[in-house]
Amino acid sequence: MEMTMSKEKKQSSVVPMAIVATLFFILGFATWLNGSLMPYLKQILNLTPIEASLILFSFYIAVTFTAIPSAAVIRRVGYKNGMALGMATMMVAGLLFIPAAKTQFFALFLFAQLVMGTGQTLLQTAVNPYVVRLGPEESAAARISVMGILNKSAGVIAPMVFTALILSNFTGSVGKELSAEEVDQMANGLVLPYLGMALFIGLLALAVKKSPLPELENEDEQGDKGQVKEAWSHPNLRYGVIALFVYVAVEVIAGDTIGTYALSLGIENYAVMTSYTMVCMVIGYVLGIIFIPRFISGAKALAASAILGVVLSVGVLIADAQSFVIASAILVPFGGANLPDPLVLIALLGLANAICWPAIFPLALSGLGKLTSTGSALLVMGIAGGAFGPLFWGMSTGTSFGQQGAYAVMLPCYLFILFYALKGHKMRKKA
Repeated sequence: MEMTMSKEKKQSSVVPMAIVATLFFILGFATWLNGSLMPYLKQILNLTPIEASLILFSFYIAVTFTAIPSAAVIRRVGYKNGMALGMATMMVAGLLFIPAAKTQFFALFLFAQLVMGTGQTLLQTAVNPYVVRLGPEESAAARISVMGILNKSAGVIAPMVFTALILSNFTGSVGKELSAEEVDQMANGLVLPYLGMALFIGLLALAVKKSPLPELENEDEQGDKGQVKEAWSHPNLRYGVIALFVYVAVEVIAGDTIGTYALSLGIENYAVMTSYTMVCMVIGYVLGIIFIPRFISGAKALAASAILGVVLSVGVLIADAQSFVIASAILVPFGGANLPDPLVLIALLGLANAICWPAIFPLALSGLGKLTSTGSALLVMGIAGGAFGPLFWGMSTGTSFGQQGAYAVMLPCYLFILFYALKGHKMRKKA
């Protein structure tokens, strides 16, 4: 009898997890398009590195203002409706790229990014608790790793799709001054892809609205401020928010600035560079599924990831941009591009970053019970690190460090992640 109930529970979670998996893919696709969009807009709008970093800043800063309101929306309309509403907002953002491309008005691009970030925040706040709560807490990291593979696989595909649909007609444009006609042609190349993406996300929002996705139990109504204060009183959550903040900062630096740095080095296919980082993240997620929690705990895996991040960051800083030794050893024999050593090391940071989200999220939510969605909203606020990490990188490029030396901003981030893995997640609220 007990085995039958367990089997039914497992079967009942298959459809919800399949729907959630699709949403993680959409989140990844829309998010990691930024890695191609940032250098693309830098080229056609002639932006400085700091101005280009605002493309990411406007996307991720939306989290700061909308994470807590997103939790309130979910309590009012439910998780499923919250997901559909988040995707509807993303659809509107996709449509805003059309007038932005037509006018080439930078502020409109930034506003479209802000709206996209708002929709993603609502969707993230709704979808992440599903992964944590649709199964045992001890295996939550493995489930999040599965979703992470889909999210990061979308990150591999998105730059390739961007390059195929948009950049394929503009070869030989790197390193030269574009004419007004060429700028118009490149800007207009954004219209149809973003229109198609907006329509697809809109259809998916309707599908989720009509789907058999079950509603999760929500926390008691006790007022937003009371819930936030109560959740924030848990030290493992507080430090978890900071850990996620610095993690997302380094993840976005590694994934989204690599194309801009490649453009400065004269790499023709700069728009696909994000794919290299995402491939490494997918490999890291697969390793996470294999080893966590079967052979190693999430906390130990997080500590190993932080140490690897420190080592690779130092490698990026001291590597010779004229050397191609690493690519000749691990990329070229398998048909990969012959890239400068610093670019390969930045891509390899994907291995260090992969385990961070699936390890930090369940550690931070541990013991929150009915405050899970509020805790999730606070954790999602940590995604704002994606706004400030590239911004600090962009500001540092204007110093004597240059674009390569600017990657030093990642070192303190990995050191804090190491602190959380070793001590911060163990700290609990005093009775």
